[in-house]
Amino acid sequence: MKGILGKKVGMTQIYSDHGYSIPVTVIEIEKNIVTKVLTKEKNGYDALQLSTNDKKEKNTSKALINHFKKAGTTPKRFVKEIRDMVGYELGQEVKPSIFKSGELVDVTGISKGKGFAGTIKRWNQHIGPKSHGGGGGSKPIRQTGSLGDISGNKVFKGMTMPGHLGHEQTTVQNLVIVDVNVRENYILVKGSIPGANNSFVVIKQAVKQLPNKAAIKLVNFKEEIEKNELLEESKKYGVEINADMSIEEMREIIEQAQKAKEKEEQKEDGGK
Repeated sequence: MKGILGKKVGMTQIYSDHGYSIPVTVIEIEKNIVTKVLTKEKNGYDALQLSTNDKKEKNTSKALINHFKKAGTTPKRFVKEIRDMVGYELGQEVKPSIFKSGELVDVTGISKGKGFAGTIKRWNQHIGPKSHGGGGGSKPIRQTGSLGDISGNKVFKGMTMPGHLGHEQTTVQNLVIVDVNVRENYILVKGSIPGANNSFVVIKQAVKQLPNKAAIKLVNFKEEIEKNELLEESKKYGVEINADMSIEEMREIIEQAQKAKEKEEQKEDGGK
């Protein structure tokens, strides 16, 4: 098992090399520090406690300050255990490079809170009939409905009732990692994940262990713009290049054509 802590930035779309639009969620990966190592001998199970997002010492208890000092780091805001994750020492950093494009992951976060909601919205129940007296009075179309047999004389636990909707721990399974950028510290995950923007999430290896997907090749817009510029430049020198070539190959052909043209111009000037 492997995992890492991150912060949801928001959603956007990117493009594959085939021109397909892919909706992705951007997850920022700040410095993840191992602040506790749990073992079977001492704790009964293997796990790593990861911590991220710096917090001011004045807002942290002395006990927690000393806990983080043992790992040689400053107090952190978001702390979570990753079960069955091994191979790291106290104070070591976990980097986003542990994941690769095409891997399946489970993302856990706190879903958006939506306040008090009725059974129609909260449990997807049907509304009542709008005709034959329905729609108000003794027959409101959005009422809860039957709560059970009268002989029971009580409401059984687990009945679908109105109440607080959202703001609870939610996990979305088997999401595909589209891109891992170690330099800029972010991970792109295909589709949506729980929580509001700037909320913390836990990214873990998919528990269902389904086969990973093929890595998605993304369009490099800077490279494509440069290729278009080189294609336009090649027309000046009358050389043939195509977009399937690498930038280095295209530059080399243009440079050779440029040198050949300069030699011809020098010969013409010498002949005059």
